[in-house]
Amino acid sequence: MTLDPRPVRVGITGHINLTPVTERLVYDALRTELRRISERPVRGVTCLAAGADQVFARAVLATGGVYEVVLPAPDYRERAIPVAGRAAFDELLGGAVEVVHTGFRHSGTAAYVAANRELLRRVQRLVAVWDGERGCHEAATDRTVGWARQRDIPTTVLWPPGARRTDTAG
Repeated sequence: MTLDPRPVRVGITGHINLTPVTERLVYDALRTELRRISERPVRGVTCLAAGADQVFARAVLATGGVYEVVLPAPDYRERAIPVAGRAAFDELLGGAVEVVHTGFRHSGTAAYVAANRELLRRVQRLVAVWDGERGCHEAATDRTVGWARQRDIPTTVLWPPGARRTDTAG
């Protein structure tokens, strides 16, 4: 029997507004989950949003994997990434093995929905950093989890004990 040498493709969805303590908790939980999913390094798929997406990219690298990025629109960095987080975003974007775009010209809910759907199209598994609360827009974490489950994509929800959001947005 020959083992499939291709890495498992794992996507991320999750909250953007995580406390610094929660980011550390989530990082550790993601590293553990990635090792549980596959003995081999994974190929992560992320939209590289602040919070869970960026923590995921770092965890993928720490476990020996690589990641690709699905950008909602060319103006995503300026419209969605806080100024204080742009250097980290730029560094992570530069480390991606592939960057794809949705075709939308401007960031907004429709572009974010398209990015989440493209992410799901590219993965075999999904990890959700989600507190279980309903989101406030169509591109929120709960919607992406729902779409993954409708497509029978195995989905793991992570919300470590002690995890907190800085607010209740998406």
